[in-house]
Amino acid sequence: MRAIVSEMIQPRLTIAYYQQDIVWEQPDSNYALVENAFATQGQNADVLVVPETFNTGFSDNMAAMAEPQEGATLQFARSMARRHDALLVGTWTVRVGDGVVNRLHWVYPDGTFGYYDKGHTFRMSSEARQLLRGRKRELLEWRGWRIKPAVCYDLRFPKWLRNGVVEEERQGLPTDGVTKPTQAATLDYDLLLVCANWPGSRHEAWSTLLKARAIENLCYVVGVNRAGVDGVDIPYTGNSAAIDYKGMELSHCESGVAQLQTAVLDYESLQTFRQHWPFYLDFD
Repeated sequence: MRAIVSEMIQPRLTIAYYQQDIVWEQPDSNYALVENAFATQGQNADVLVVPETFNTGFSDNMAAMAEPQEGATLQFARSMARRHDALLVGTWTVRVGDGVVNRLHWVYPDGTFGYYDKGHTFRMSSEARQLLRGRKRELLEWRGWRIKPAVCYDLRFPKWLRNGVVEEERQGLPTDGVTKPTQAATLDYDLLLVCANWPGSRHEAWSTLLKARAIENLCYVVGVNRAGVDGVDIPYTGNSAAIDYKGMELSHCESGVAQLQTAVLDYESLQTFRQHWPFYLDFD
């Protein structure tokens, strides 16, 4: 694990995200898909993002296929991050003691990594019965950008993903519960990254919630979903997209097909918008 260390902010962050047609329960085949996709279109990206459970699919056998923390998928992620000099973000299931978690990893080029355990396991599937629920929210920093990780079903819970005013910036501001702060403050994160296996039957909710989380949190959102039909015949349209802080699409993948897309996020325009429209000063 590597602690967050403040660093110079890179003015523009390039995200390459892969709307993968996951091969059911075949990790080696999925490693090859990801490797080939980023080799041809993911050059010069700062962040590489793949869907939830990109190595196996969202299977009823997720617990049985879980790996030790230092397993094959982490080694693959390390090789990708090192080769592209980029942050690699994706989820796979990991054994923790006697249990299993759906763990979102962010892997740095130097091989160190951090993780977030999915906070909301999907109760309408076997995931909630098989896997442990994560209890801790996380943030990471990469090239000066503050990033919030989330997984699929988490997207439906705005309180869990709520951006917050950094406490240090709030010192000396009114605290009587009536008077609202009047000076600028810093928000916890600039970018929300969501890795998902969100079925096509609910694609409108997916697309709407990505925009809602961007608007309410004054941040960029990148949602990366799978495409294709899984091993139990559930279709996924993907609808992966990068959204700006006003809820406008910066880029998106074609519905229903495997595709890699990129988006360039501009830090100055985000901060200018936040300063001009400081809605966060009135957060409940």
